[in-house]
Amino acid sequence: MTSKLGRALDLAFGHPRGKVGELGGRVMAKVNAKVEQHVVDVLRPTPQEVVLVVGPGPGVGLRLVGERALKAIGVDPSQVMLTEAGQRCADLVASGRVELREGTAARTGQAEDSVDAVVSVDNLQLWDNRPASFHELRRVLRPGGRLLVSVQRWQLDVSEYALIQEAEQAGFGDVRTSLQQHGGLTPPSVQLFGTA
Repeated sequence: MTSKLGRALDLAFGHPRGKVGELGGRVMAKVNAKVEQHVVDVLRPTPQEVVLVVGPGPGVGLRLVGERALKAIGVDPSQVMLTEAGQRCADLVASGRVELREGTAARTGQAEDSVDAVVSVDNLQLWDNRPASFHELRRVLRPGGRLLVSVQRWQLDVSEYALIQEAEQAGFGDVRTSLQQHGGLTPPSVQLFGTA
């Protein structure tokens, strides 16, 4: 029973696919809206910045970034989520302020030193190789660029201290975490911040 439930949850939220993934995207858009808004408010993208959004899912945070930044680039391994994000951000895609493509934290497809900020909400637990992902995100950030990762605390399989160490080993500086409570059904999130 647990393995069937686990597979269904993975289809809906972990690696969204098919109709179950579409339903999962609608749930994520509602449940994560406060977290997405908070993270974008903390990031404070400016009209001069290019921001990489890792795992934008249904595009709620991607849209918020795209409305503020010069450009928001969303990379996600799920075609279902890319489609939903594209629909949610259709006007911003048409105007060139949002770009979507297949990718992961470890394989963004971005050139070195090409973005001013990287943001990721509720997908760090899905990164296949966290150290490689942190190295990739550091590689694509311009000097002085910002990294902001938010993940539900219960989904972390390492301590916050270990997470800080992984980011520091990838070359990030001023790395710190904070615990955020967003209310409602959303569990507390750990936010990791670092600079390139």
